[in-house]
Amino acid sequence: MKVSTLILTLNEERNLAACLAALSWCDDIVVLDSGSTDRTLDIARAHGARILDRKFDTFAGQRNFGLEAGALHHEWVLHLDADEVVTPAFVTQLTSLVPMPGIDAWRVPSKTMLFGRWLKHAGMYPTYQVRLGHRDRLRFKQVGHGQREDLPAERVATFAEPYLHYNFSHGMRSWLLKHVRYAEDEAREIVARNASKVAQGGQGDATSRRRALKAMASFLPLWLRPFARMFYTLVIRQGFRDGRAGLAYAMMLAVYEGMIATFAYTALLERNGPKSALEPAIGEHQTRAAPVGRNE
Repeated sequence: MKVSTLILTLNEERNLAACLAALSWCDDIVVLDSGSTDRTLDIARAHGARILDRKFDTFAGQRNFGLEAGALHHEWVLHLDADEVVTPAFVTQLTSLVPMPGIDAWRVPSKTMLFGRWLKHAGMYPTYQVRLGHRDRLRFKQVGHGQREDLPAERVATFAEPYLHYNFSHGMRSWLLKHVRYAEDEAREIVARNASKVAQGGQGDATSRRRALKAMASFLPLWLRPFARMFYTLVIRQGFRDGRAGLAYAMMLAVYEGMIATFAYTALLERNGPKSALEPAIGEHQTRAAPVGRNE
């Protein structure tokens, strides 16, 4: 399969060169930038990438814009962020992939990297995102702080080989600041999500199970969420086997859950009063809100 590659960037001089170097086999690369002020665009040009510019609104909006305005040369498109790197094994599987009737996209696994180590357990591997799809038939919708494919499940297949995700390449402070924004999005989703959504998950592939677990987690007491996340990461998922990197990541996820709980508690307090915010489950409040439609 021949593909075009669409990469989203914003001040990614630290990551983009490695991402592009691993794409030397690709003859059509489009970098969709959101106003970088560092050397990002110089690096893109040096690697022969075409450049588009668009003010960022959402990840789904950016990817859809790139599909529609990028004049992509090939009908199949690989979607990456600048901190993601494809491996030789990934390229081998991709170039040998044959399109299948009725399939418009593939969900692709990634390996989360921290301190130079793959978080095999703490990183919840395998987790999937739809990152390969047809130029005209795949579009994305925004869910929470990320995007999700706007396709029926039966039109999405699974790609077995993972790419590498260097999610912490800008440093821990940057990760935490970014996740403050994400936590606000997640809290809004918790408050708005209809409780009936939980019953729809729990079966099927890894992506469906993870979405169902996320929905069920919203029924935990808010104060319990950080401790539950750390226990799940270290014990249930055996993140302790990833050593210091696994412990550090579990602590970061617990902090993230704490931020979500704090924002959700505040929203419930403002909306329903102290008694409602302190109740163990928030499901009964969710049923009074309109349902909303995360990328994995």
